[in-house]
Amino acid sequence: MAMTSMNISLTEDLKTFIDAQVAEGAYATSSEYVRALIRREKQIAQARALIDEGLNSPLGPPIDEAYWERQRERIRQNAVKRSA
Repeated sequence: MAMTSMNISLTEDLKTFIDAQVAEGAYATSSEYVRALIRREKQIAQARALIDEGLNSPLGPPIDEAYWERQRERIRQNAVKRSA
């Protein structure tokens, strides 16, 4: 993957914090630390999009007590089959 660069301005407190993270050995460089944060935020955004998609989806049975009882019964039947 090709890398490109971006210059950002930080307060001294933020720079000190990032330098401390690198010094602790969790990250090799400050750039690696920032990339990890951005990847994490990207994953969060993707998860939120999937949640929204699920919430807006008309598919699937209603999740009510009857639904959970069917799930429990399915689990019980599978347990009986495995023990037989």
